[in-house]
Amino acid sequence: MSAVTTAPAVPPWIAAQRAQLLAQRGHAWLLHGPSGLGQLALALELVRTWLCDAPGAQGACGTCASCHAIDVHTHADLCVLMPETTLLALGWPLPEKAQADIDEKKRKPSREIRVEAMRDTVEFSQRTAARSRGKAVLVYPAEQMNTVTANALLKTLEEPPGDTRFVLASEAAHQLLPTIRSRCLGHAMAWPQTADALQWLQAQGVPADTAQSLLRAAGERPEDALALAHAGLKPQDWAALPRALARGEAGVLAGLPPAQAVGSLQKLCHDLLAVRVGAAPRYFAPADLPQPAQAPPLATLTRWARTLAQEARTAEHPFNAGLMLEALVAGAQAVLHSRR
Repeated sequence: MSAVTTAPAVPPWIAAQRAQLLAQRGHAWLLHGPSGLGQLALALELVRTWLCDAPGAQGACGTCASCHAIDVHTHADLCVLMPETTLLALGWPLPEKAQADIDEKKRKPSREIRVEAMRDTVEFSQRTAARSRGKAVLVYPAEQMNTVTANALLKTLEEPPGDTRFVLASEAAHQLLPTIRSRCLGHAMAWPQTADALQWLQAQGVPADTAQSLLRAAGERPEDALALAHAGLKPQDWAALPRALARGEAGVLAGLPPAQAVGSLQKLCHDLLAVRVGAAPRYFAPADLPQPAQAPPLATLTRWARTLAQEARTAEHPFNAGLMLEALVAGAQAVLHSRR
């Protein structure tokens, strides 16, 4: 893990929301909205400012000892609560016991926020702050708390001891317990302007023409578009997807993680439904899709949408990923060739 001296430039839509939230009082925030809008980035901006030794109008100073400690993931007054798989992917340290269990092959990293980690967090909130700016707890993605884990948080979230503040970031807030939602101030993530999103993507190294295509493929969500770029998705391959599926090309989804393959088909299904009812597609260019008269019937598309929703529930752990992808392609081909 490498140390850094300054934080990356904050996207303008995140900076605007940071200023909005810092101007309000509250001990617990719930940042919610679809994926790719920057929930984690905004949550980190909040905790950085809360713990900063010299915060200003633009948030944390970025140069003090507190900001540096957050940059290198070692701040004593910040507790980051994530699934172990997410912690490892983002470079945050695991609790010692969890790291030892994984190193000794006793178990695999958890995809959920474990109740043991939540109990450690409750204990953390009751300790005295190491510095003078209080303590902060960041939970992401909050929907990965199961019922037991969420219930372990309830009392502390309602009456946090001392000067502890919470920020929960979620991409599926409807999955949270109502009792969790009711104990937080809610903030719906703002959608960025297209020009700002494209400028940010280009600053991350995505070519201008590619950025525009991938931003559309991601439904105007910039972080999702960047993830598509990192996954190697080419604009021409995305544009060719509907026709390749219609031809039943089994390799068209090869190389994609099952969850991303299902998500791609859900986007296509959404746009086909839009075309069928005379609305504008969201993820594909109109020229890449069948004309309204040639689009599959509404009843067929509705059934396909339900089937894909069921597939999405198990896409993270399929019994056989190869067979699953072949079945998805076959199902898509059947839908695209259906007629009234």
